[in-house]
Amino acid sequence: MVRILRKIKSAAVNPLKSSQPLGAAFAFLGVEGAMPLFHGSQGCTSFALVLFVRHFKEAIPLQTTAMDEVATILGGADHLEEAILNLKTRTKPKLIGVCTTALVETRGEDCASDIANVKLKHVEELAGTEVVLANTPDFDGAIEEGWAKAVAAMIEGITRSGERTRQPKKIAILPGCNLTVADVEHLRDMVESFGLKPVILPDVSGSLDGTVPDRWVTTTYGGTSVEEIRELGTAAQCIVIGEHMRHPAKTLHGLTGVPYAVFQSLTGLKAVDRFVSLLSAVSGAAVPARVRRHRAQLEDALLDGHFHFGGKKIAIAAEPDQLYQLATFFTGMGCDIAAAVTTTDMSKILQKVPAEWVQIGDLGDLEALAAGADLLVTHSHGRQASRRLGIPLMRVGFPIFDRLGSQHKLTILYRGTRDLIFDVANIFQANQHAPTPEALDPFRKREMPDELRSSPLTRH
Repeated sequence: MVRILRKIKSAAVNPLKSSQPLGAAFAFLGVEGAMPLFHGSQGCTSFALVLFVRHFKEAIPLQTTAMDEVATILGGADHLEEAILNLKTRTKPKLIGVCTTALVETRGEDCASDIANVKLKHVEELAGTEVVLANTPDFDGAIEEGWAKAVAAMIEGITRSGERTRQPKKIAILPGCNLTVADVEHLRDMVESFGLKPVILPDVSGSLDGTVPDRWVTTTYGGTSVEEIRELGTAAQCIVIGEHMRHPAKTLHGLTGVPYAVFQSLTGLKAVDRFVSLLSAVSGAAVPARVRRHRAQLEDALLDGHFHFGGKKIAIAAEPDQLYQLATFFTGMGCDIAAAVTTTDMSKILQKVPAEWVQIGDLGDLEALAAGADLLVTHSHGRQASRRLGIPLMRVGFPIFDRLGSQHKLTILYRGTRDLIFDVANIFQANQHAPTPEALDPFRKREMPDELRSSPLTRH
């Protein structure tokens, strides 16, 4: 069983994780007409906004209650009420997603009661706008927990409860935060190829895919609609991608009875085969020829690529579910996980990571543990460690701000796994070291025994 090594440092050196409020805002950005609202100081919001803008290279709608010193002492209910009403008046959002920060959580404010009072007091003013609260203190968890809490909050606050008439072709999909925009879009295409109708929550492929609207939009301009969230209970099946999305799926099941299936990863031949088999069973349709062709292409990529992977040592630093996704991919290709670093010990998926141990820590820990590895795998903040160690860096996760198009890279299903194989193999080929005579002939410098040294055959 993998050992989980607890964090022993009192400070982060080159931080790895992003905060819970950022993860919650990320999920709210996947809803059409949404406006994430940080309940805290302006600095908390500014930091998250910078990361979003640098990663996506897009205008990101994100607002703050702008808590000051007085509000911190006396309470922020008035600031929260004013912010909600201002957003409703100026941007007319369909959803306001409130993300709490450490400031109000440490003070112990009852934000749920504050929001309930605002709704009761301003029924007419807030008509047509859902206000959802996700309790996401910065000092606990990481981006995965924030994302999952926001999705669970939307289901609890918007989805109609009770057993509903099932639509046999309707599938609810709850993707993890480690999926890219391209992953979510490709996932929808795969499900639709079986004649099914997917409802994806959240759907960042509709709101953060880099399109330019024909007019200025003050909120998100794509993603899952509030009405689709409201009617999730009519789905015949819920598909969950990532262990951190198990709780939102349980929430949906408890409210509506919709059954769910958890896929801890959709990268790798075996995992994708299981997913395709479920789609075929739910739809009653045979696997489309196009999907079979993609599988054949992956098989060929596995044959072509495995020569470059065998025996390579990989050092990975990522959120728990992404760590599992990538570690299983690399070990399946014949690599060894030399170092595994993650952000939090709150996920049960860490027990399944194919490594001897997983360190809860930061990129400073990754740098200390990765000496001798052939590849570093983490986000853009790992570039300094890569330079110092002289080890190539494969950029994954959030944020990636020193490369373009990261959100459009596939990492799941047959095509995504194939693309990962090619990307990694090309990194290995581009960083090959020229063989030396000593490496080719390990016996070249071996000491010669005395009896052979005096032999006529060895005299010069």
